[in-house]
Amino acid sequence: MDYHSIKEEELLKQLKTDKNGLTSAEAGKRLNTYGPNELKKIRRFNAFKILAGQFTSFLIIILIIAAIISAIAGEVIDSIVIAVVIVINSFLGFNQEYKAERAIEKLKEMLVPKAKAMRNGKVEEIDARELVPGDILILEEGDNISADCRLLHSESLQVNEASLTGESIPEDKMPGILKARIDLADRTNMLYQGTQIVKGKGKAVVIATGMKTEFGKIAEMVQKVQQEENPLKEKINHFARILGIIAIVLIIAITLLGILVGFGALEMFMTSVSLAVSAIPEGLPAVITISLALATQRMLKVKSLIRKLPAAETLGRATYICTDKTGTITEEKMEVRKIFVNGKISSKLKENQAEFLYKVGILCNNARVEEKQGEEYLIGDPTEKALLSAAKNYGLDKKQETEKQPRVKEFPFSSDRKMMSIIRLNKGNYISYVKGAPEIIIKRCEAEFYNGKIRKINEKRKQELMGEYETLASEGMRVLAFSYKILTKQAKGINEENAERNLIFVGLQGMIDPPRPEVKLAVQQCEEAGIKIVMITGDSALTARAVGEEIGLKGEVIEASQLNKMSDAELSEALKTTAIFARVSPEDKLRIVEILKKNGEIVAVTGDGVNDALMLKKADIGIAVGRGSDVAKDSSDIILLDNNFASIVKAVREGRRVYDNIKKFIKYMLSANTNEILLILFVMLAFRRPELLPMLPLQILWINLITDSLPAVALSREEAEEDVMKRTPAKEAVLKGSMLFIIIAGILAFLICFVAFYSYIDNIDKARTMAVTTSVLFQMFLVLNCRTKKLFYKFKLNKYVIYAIAVSILLHLAILYTPLNTFFKFTFINLTDWLMIIGLCIIAFVLLEAVKVKIK
Repeated sequence: MDYHSIKEEELLKQLKTDKNGLTSAEAGKRLNTYGPNELKKIRRFNAFKILAGQFTSFLIIILIIAAIISAIAGEVIDSIVIAVVIVINSFLGFNQEYKAERAIEKLKEMLVPKAKAMRNGKVEEIDARELVPGDILILEEGDNISADCRLLHSESLQVNEASLTGESIPEDKMPGILKARIDLADRTNMLYQGTQIVKGKGKAVVIATGMKTEFGKIAEMVQKVQQEENPLKEKINHFARILGIIAIVLIIAITLLGILVGFGALEMFMTSVSLAVSAIPEGLPAVITISLALATQRMLKVKSLIRKLPAAETLGRATYICTDKTGTITEEKMEVRKIFVNGKISSKLKENQAEFLYKVGILCNNARVEEKQGEEYLIGDPTEKALLSAAKNYGLDKKQETEKQPRVKEFPFSSDRKMMSIIRLNKGNYISYVKGAPEIIIKRCEAEFYNGKIRKINEKRKQELMGEYETLASEGMRVLAFSYKILTKQAKGINEENAERNLIFVGLQGMIDPPRPEVKLAVQQCEEAGIKIVMITGDSALTARAVGEEIGLKGEVIEASQLNKMSDAELSEALKTTAIFARVSPEDKLRIVEILKKNGEIVAVTGDGVNDALMLKKADIGIAVGRGSDVAKDSSDIILLDNNFASIVKAVREGRRVYDNIKKFIKYMLSANTNEILLILFVMLAFRRPELLPMLPLQILWINLITDSLPAVALSREEAEEDVMKRTPAKEAVLKGSMLFIIIAGILAFLICFVAFYSYIDNIDKARTMAVTTSVLFQMFLVLNCRTKKLFYKFKLNKYVIYAIAVSILLHLAILYTPLNTFFKFTFINLTDWLMIIGLCIIAFVLLEAVKVKIK
């Protein structure tokens, strides 16, 4: 129902209430009918569901199958190793998501909303969840509005509706009847759940609670939007499917081939299973999870709480960031930017002749200064706080100025008059200090305060002053005019009419919600990183453009009225050149995100209000700000604890670091594991002698155990490359750019292992020991090859890689030179053997360094 367009009497009749509110008994009945005044949780905290989610990736499923096959084949050790990897991976993933969800739950528990309502004919403070339609709310400055209401009475009431509409400037609210067809943002007689009173007071009747509120309607829409599959998860699952197919083909092909050339069926099956298990990167889930977990810890230090581990990496590959303006790009507070005084506009706010302008801003002002723990805080309307700040920066003190001229009377701001005035006593004279809308104030002026003197003004001069106002307004600023009038020496008889006519014009102050100082650099870094920034706001085009220009956002501005006339194809084309969308609705935001995703973009979205929840959920990566609504947080992947857009750029860098490290591991793992397959196939086909099998199944699994574990995981600790924020976002498959290196490394490893094997072919146990040891040592050198695109000594040393290499080599030595060697059928190798192995590995290492630099 259009509650904003019916008469007050009819409204109260329909709601079966009156201005004295409801009785407790009636409120109880309605609570049973309508239910609690709360939003249904979009998603409930479920620890079991989080745990089960750790086992859904294709790669984990492949590993579980590999563990079962290994156990059936009698390879208990490898089965246990794979199972341990799965458990560790699942624990780390569960632990991170669980902690993030608990952190959000605690944030919610900290807020217990209250409301003042008329119950049994008197004002009572009740739990906001107990509000019902028909309740009469008593509202004051600073109150959060807990339900959708129709205003019955107001006194200078202003409401911040940024969380719902995106409009950063508080809206004036007043009773009355509006036409039926009017946008939500223009319904001046309505108050909405989740918004806040910044000035004045009022009385309102509740017309909707819970899911029936505007917030609730958006929350319901959010539930219908399907959560998008994470791009990293998609890529890894695709990669795992390919590896799974390869593993199956390997088992069948090598088993059949071995049988054809004379090998025993069981022996070949065991060997092929070992090779298949070796080809499956059981270390990959651990590397991904550890990389992401470490990234979440680093991101937390830059005020970004990661709710879902893959989000850390996905952010690094974002091609678009669609960001809200208010509070994320801007500071969410008004600041005087320019003044007009003594005939000129100036951005030098300490202009010599501006003192009287700032004094009027102090004397016609209801904001106050409070001190807490030795620090001063400004309390009140954001606009009036901005005026006090400007005056303070000039060197004026509100307390001193107001003590000199005590307040006598106030005529508060009203939307009809669009001005306010405060009468003060100054040395026996009553003076009216007036501020308000320039178009109203200028009309009422008969003189101008100019260079310390008062001079008469005519209509021509008034038009000139209006031109100055329009110049400031065209820059997206909110502009107020300031004036005064000396009244009679008698307070009696002073009224609104004589206090606010025949005024003396003093000047203008233009203010804006300023961008955070660090955002300009953040936007520049995004541009260098190939990430396009699009500001999507409910604010006006003028204001959004002004902020955009200040932070270096380049591109066109499109308003909702233009957007709604565009087809999807036209909007898709417009997105290539558009930097700002203004006055948009939640549906518009969702449409923009959907079109970007259809175009193949990886989209990150920032937002704080309920109106942002739809696109937060639809995007590849949803980023809610810490002071935002619960609906926004529940729909997000990341929460910005400091509400700061600049923190996103730091998080992007960490995301790119994660992606690079995952690619390094995959590059390492495939380069290393190709060697064993090539060696066995070549020896089988070249010699056709079953007794010359170059590696036994348990030996293959041993190589896999010590090379795909610690050294591989240590790669997750690599620092970011220097050019990490100078590249375009990675859209390619994880193997792109690495295949040539992988092929060459695999061939080199095969060649040196074959040389080591063939040199001792007359002693098969010694030959196998040489081949296995050469493979292990080669892979230790390979880790150093894979950790950077540069020459290995030009990149900062990762101590964890060195530790991992040392431990792996020591483990292999322990197997070689203890009684355990009989279990693995290894034999003693002497210093000469070691010199041969080390020499072969160094040659391969140097060649790979040359190849790496050549193909990077």
